[in-house]
Amino acid sequence: MEEKFILNLIHRPELAPEYAETVMGQGKKKDITRTDLRDESLDIFIFQQDVAHRNGLKTTIEMTYASLFSDEAVRLAKEHHEKYGDEIGLSLLGLPCKEFRDKYKTKDFCIWMFSSEDKRAIVDDVFGKFREKFGFYPASTGSYYMDAELTNYIKEKYPTVVCAVATCWEEGPKAYHTCNNSWYTLMDGGPWAPWIPSKQNTHAPAANEAEDSGIVAIPHLSRDLLACYDGNGSNFGTHPQNVLRGMIYRDGEYPYLYNLIDQYRHLGRYNNGISYNMMFVGPGWLNKLGRWESPYELLCKSYEDGLGYYGKLKKEGKLIDMTMEEFAHFYRENKTYEQPECALWRDILYGSNKEVFWYCDPYMRAGIDMNQGGALFDLRPYVSKLDWKFGIGTKRVQDVSYPFLIQMNYRAGYFTHYAGEGTIRSCKISWKGQETDMCLCRTKAHFSREGKVRKLTLDPVDIVFDGLSAKIQTVISFEEGSSEIVYRREVLEISDENEKLDINEYITACYGTTEYPEDMTEVRLTAEGAEGVKNIEYAYRNRSEEVSKVKSVSAVIPPIETKVVLGSREEAEGYITEGYAFSPMFTLGIKKSLGKGDVLTTWLNLQKEN
Repeated sequence: MEEKFILNLIHRPELAPEYAETVMGQGKKKDITRTDLRDESLDIFIFQQDVAHRNGLKTTIEMTYASLFSDEAVRLAKEHHEKYGDEIGLSLLGLPCKEFRDKYKTKDFCIWMFSSEDKRAIVDDVFGKFREKFGFYPASTGSYYMDAELTNYIKEKYPTVVCAVATCWEEGPKAYHTCNNSWYTLMDGGPWAPWIPSKQNTHAPAANEAEDSGIVAIPHLSRDLLACYDGNGSNFGTHPQNVLRGMIYRDGEYPYLYNLIDQYRHLGRYNNGISYNMMFVGPGWLNKLGRWESPYELLCKSYEDGLGYYGKLKKEGKLIDMTMEEFAHFYRENKTYEQPECALWRDILYGSNKEVFWYCDPYMRAGIDMNQGGALFDLRPYVSKLDWKFGIGTKRVQDVSYPFLIQMNYRAGYFTHYAGEGTIRSCKISWKGQETDMCLCRTKAHFSREGKVRKLTLDPVDIVFDGLSAKIQTVISFEEGSSEIVYRREVLEISDENEKLDINEYITACYGTTEYPEDMTEVRLTAEGAEGVKNIEYAYRNRSEEVSKVKSVSAVIPPIETKVVLGSREEAEGYITEGYAFSPMFTLGIKKSLGKGDVLTTWLNLQKEN
């Protein structure tokens, strides 16, 4: 298999960077029209372009609204397009400038937060100004996030657009908290790699042509898929200044940056030989006063070193640089709607040997943690394609996150306080009153593909009780297009072959986008088995129901239009449990006793329910 590592290098001449107005003007009254701010920003853009071209890399120049009023920025974009083949696109970042504030009477700059009417007016304004300056409409656009309503309008009105920067991976409460609770861009739950957004919801990939929004979306920065989930993603990305902000360097060197780029290259082996990386860089990072406790000289050096590494990979035939438009066409030629994106990701920062697996398709985004025995620690029901509206005038002005069923950091996971439960999908193993959870068993995974099935085979783990020990192996499978995750547990060895272990496969879940609980009273739990159908209407009363010869146990969650179903391929018992006010979760479970050589195969299925 020929491997292709694709790079999108994106620069924007952001002449009034939203976070540079203060930093670059220390001791001065805030003034977005200051000429020194505009001149330095343009100088930085020129420096970035020069570094890229010196390394033989072409860029996508995402013109900002402010830059469209600069004859020099427009001239440079045209010159670099002709000389180097750089694409001239149009970013919906960089809106703030005197012309914008005078016209719209606001300091808002996040396009998805505006009212529906203002979004359309701003898009028409910015696109019209672009055409006035360049004589054509752009093929690419983008922002930190683009909601479906915005994307659909742009594609309908400006069909030349084929590619857009459309979300930041896991920039939600974690980033908010590390910005002194002042960075109101909450957008957890999206893909980490390029995808085709559905018309209903940007975060949820399209399952077919009817759902296709007409663009290929790329994430804003390629981030560490482990460190970013557990901490602030703005510290862990292939943007060199992310690494400086995270203080992940010593004596002016940053091997982590190169390791991170290489780990993205490595993802090709899980995705038909194709891997992807992007850098989307505005000028606010490289101002003369320094940034992130780093002097200007180090900011420049990190940028030159980072692009130098990409240039070296290109010279060695290990990297293909593409413009955003080129990449959109490449993606559509090489991907199908239901083909998943997979990432077996190892810790390359802390030396923990931790390993996670990420899976994304039009029906779900799922995270598997090998440090917790293969537990499912994050689950987003893309199958619901939530057609939610965002911005001023709606119920969701700032929070555009796609809701979770499981999120171990916002909802505790396995390791909890003295009471209650956290969200996780795992397995409890018990024998004669002794119990443990697979979440306590560290293991490693081996990826394989058989036709349309992606499979993780985990190293066997040892279960040791007082008086009995056993070895259990887990295999986790994702079948393309099935909206299903299958767990297979097999008892390979047991110290007393006359004994059996009680296996309890369970999912404890809820719904939400932040750390704070939602109203669970609309949730309905159902168990179907030999005894018929048993239901629990959620009322925080901690009730349970059990059935033998289980057909399925399920939960319907109307606020996110989702049904979660758990079942078994072998004859087993099933149960449902409602939570309580201090622990507002629900649990679906399958139980069976297993001896040596016995197998329990359970499946978790997600469905749209409305």
